[in-house]
Amino acid sequence: MAKKVKSRSAVQTAVKKRSGAKSAARSAARKAAKARTAPATSSAKKSARPRQRIAISHHREEDFKADGLRAYAKYRDLGIAAATHGLAQAHVIRLQGPCDPAEVSKLHYHDVEFQMVYVLKGWVKTYMDGQGETMMREGSAWTQPPKIKHMILDYSDDVELLEVILPAEFRTVELKA
Repeated sequence: MAKKVKSRSAVQTAVKKRSGAKSAARSAARKAAKARTAPATSSAKKSARPRQRIAISHHREEDFKADGLRAYAKYRDLGIAAATHGLAQAHVIRLQGPCDPAEVSKLHYHDVEFQMVYVLKGWVKTYMDGQGETMMREGSAWTQPPKIKHMILDYSDDVELLEVILPAEFRTVELKA
C-alpha cells in the first residue's frame, strides 16, 4: 500500500513540475509580447491626434456644394474632417445628371488609406481594376483599396452616395485609360 501512495505522489510531483514549466513559459511569452508592443504604444501616445469631438449633421439642401473633386458632383460635408482633425472625411455626393461619359469616365486613383462608398439612392456603374464593371444599386456598398485604379461609367439622375475616406486630405491622380 505504501508503494501506491508513493507512486501517486511521484505522479503528482511530475504534473506539478510540468504545470510550473508551462506557466513559466506562458509568463515569459506574455512578457516578450508586452516588450514588443511597448515602444509602439509609447510612440503612438507621442504622435496622438488632438481629441476628437462630436459631429452632428442634419440634412439641409443648401449644404450641397459644387466645391469638391468633380465638377459634375455636389458634396455635402458631414463635418467629420473637422471633428477628427483630418483623420477622416465623410460626405454625401450627388452626381449631377445626365451622365456625360466624356467628363465622368476618367481612370484615376486616390492616394488614401481607406475609402468606402455606400449608395443611398439611385445607381452607379463603376469600373475597378481587378474587379471590372459593377452595377451598384441603392443599398450597395464597396471599399476601394488604396491607389486602386477606378472610374465611374454611368449613373442615374437621382444618385446619392455616402463616401468615407481616410485621411481627410489626399491626392487624386488621373491616368490615361
